[in-house]
Amino acid sequence: MKNSTSLRSVLALLALGCAVVLAPVLKADTVTSSVRADKALPVTTSIAKVTGSEAGPFVLTVKNTSAADLKVTAKVLLAVAFHADNKAKHLPEQKIAAGGTWAIADLAAQDKVVLSAEGYTDLTVVVP
Repeated sequence: MKNSTSLRSVLALLALGCAVVLAPVLKADTVTSSVRADKALPVTTSIAKVTGSEAGPFVLTVKNTSAADLKVTAKVLLAVAFHADNKAKHLPEQKIAAGGTWAIADLAAQDKVVLSAEGYTDLTVVVP
């Protein structure tokens, strides 16, 4: 009986220690998430199906609708990938001028493109 009481005491102390250590981390993550999610990414998107020798079969066009240049990165989550391949393609940061566009080619049906820019909420576009 004494061993089970000691074990309960040790487990209770471990749980309390974890709560004390993790509480500030969890609170900080919540604050960070709300800061990131306050502004929508100022872009419009359109998807076109291409034929022939053009890159495709789909191309996503991202248009900057803000009055300032925008630095955007894209991550393509592939709908179909070989086992040896990475299931995500990370595209380098692209500076889109105010009113300018960025064409992301070589997309397949059901690919997801996650667009990110500092200070804005990520935007996910799914290829039909």
